[in-house]
Amino acid sequence: MYKDRLKKIIDLAFESLYEKINGGLIIVENEASLQLHLSSIIKTLGELFIYKKDELFLIELEKPVTLSNGFFDKSQSSKARIDIFISIENIIEAKKYSCAIELKFFKKANHREPNNRYDVFKDIQNLENYGEFSDFGILLVATDHNHYISQEKYSKDTSDFDFRSENKKYILKNKSNKAQTPRYIPLYLFLFCKYGFRKLHGLNLCFLWLNRVF
Repeated sequence: MYKDRLKKIIDLAFESLYEKINGGLIIVENEASLQLHLSSIIKTLGELFIYKKDELFLIELEKPVTLSNGFFDKSQSSKARIDIFISIENIIEAKKYSCAIELKFFKKANHREPNNRYDVFKDIQNLENYGEFSDFGILLVATDHNHYISQEKYSKDTSDFDFRSENKKYILKNKSNKAQTPRYIPLYLFLFCKYGFRKLHGLNLCFLWLNRVF
C-alpha cells in the first residue's frame, strides 16, 4: 500500500518537474536549484497522499546516514548524505516505506570528462548501499550537454563509465593502465533496472530507478 503510494508520488513529481521545466515555469541552473524545485513538488504531492491521522509523510534534504558496516567509496568513510529522502509511515502500525534520491547536474561550460560520468556511478553505488535506510533508490542526472545523451560511444579507456544501460551487473573500472589513479578506483556495482531520458527546454533529464538490490 505505502509502496504504491510512494511510487505514485515520485512518478507525479518527476512528471510535474518535466512539464514545468519544459513550460518555462522552472529554470534549473545547478544541482541546488534542481534539489529545491523537485523537493518542493514532492512535499506538496506527498501531503496529498496522506489519508489517515496516524499516517505521516516525511521529506529530508541532505539526510546524514552512517553505515553500520563497511564504507562508501565516494566519501571513503561510513558516512554519506542523501540528497532527498522521502518516506510514508503509519505510526500506529509501525509500517514504513522509503526512497533515497540522488541528484547530479552537469553543465557544458564545466565539462569534466570522464570525471562526471564516473561520479554518476559513485552515486549509484551509494544508492545501492543505502539498503539500511531506504527501500529503493533513484538517480536523476540533469545536463545541458548532449555528450551524456547522444554520444555514440566513449573512449576505450572509459567505456565502462556509461550509465545509459539497464539491468547490468559489472565492475566499473578504468581500462587504461596509464590512467589508474585513486580517483578511478574500481567500483563494484550490481543492478539498476530502469533508464530513460527526456529532452526538455535546453536541458536533458536522465532517470535511473534502482530496485532494492542490497
